[in-house]
Amino acid sequence: MGIVWGASFLFMKVALEGTSFGQVAWSRLVLGGLALGIVMLITRSSLPRSPKVWAHFVVVAISGSVLPYLLFAWAEQYVSSGLASIYNAVTPITTAIMATLVFRVEKLSRAQVVGVAVGIVGVIVIIGPWRFVPTAAATGSPVTELAGQLACLGSAVCYGFTFSYLRRFITGRGVSGVTTAFLQIGLGGAIMLLLTPIVAIGAVQLTPAIVASLLVLGIMGTGFAYLWNINVLLTWGPTVTSTVTYLTPIVGVALGILVLGETLSWNEPLGAVLVFLGILLAQRRLRWPRRLTDRATGAA
Repeated sequence: MGIVWGASFLFMKVALEGTSFGQVAWSRLVLGGLALGIVMLITRSSLPRSPKVWAHFVVVAISGSVLPYLLFAWAEQYVSSGLASIYNAVTPITTAIMATLVFRVEKLSRAQVVGVAVGIVGVIVIIGPWRFVPTAAATGSPVTELAGQLACLGSAVCYGFTFSYLRRFITGRGVSGVTTAFLQIGLGGAIMLLLTPIVAIGAVQLTPAIVASLLVLGIMGTGFAYLWNINVLLTWGPTVTSTVTYLTPIVGVALGILVLGETLSWNEPLGAVLVFLGILLAQRRLRWPRRLTDRATGAA
């Protein structure tokens, strides 16, 4: 998921060369919904019958698909694909806040709190906010650059809300992972179809690269990757699942450099190391030495 979603920021950037931000979001949701619809038919998965469950999925479709996809596509008109992927790594932070303080579906252990904190530090180091203070970004004025970054942060908030909302209102209702993924993306695609006159009408300039980007972004990044994501969510819970977004800035920055010629600063690989450390701690794959823990807690 980290590789696929990290590459999605590159595909969005390429697609924006010939389509509008609304058309990018529209294409990925409609294509993703169709791909997951085929999976539903092959697996013969059933749909929920409760209107209340459908209402919950409408909320998830809007908060987890429609809004963040529109925000990220709009933002990439003004920020680099690498920077957009970096902001996506804020998702575990927003998820932890939502899951513990708002929805109260998880309680973070000390190691997980440390992992989230280390991840935050890593993201800050990768972003390198000091680089944006003296001069405006090359992609636009300081105002549009800031607006783009705020849009990326808004997407991260949407994702954090959605992870926790799924755990609070849907995962305990016996809905399968395939059905959950299909309803989130499929309903998002249906909403986009209703919004076609607003978000998808306009001139396009299609090239093989743009068409390929839209297809991969929709079928893989929005289709199959969401199926994987839901299965991991049902097993690990929202906070740990959302740590996959720690990987996206690594992939996104690397592809931005190799494909789009974006520059790499010293702080980005350093931040990447901290991010990976945060993942290990948040997933409880790395623990502090017992002696350090005892000293921190004052244990004898």
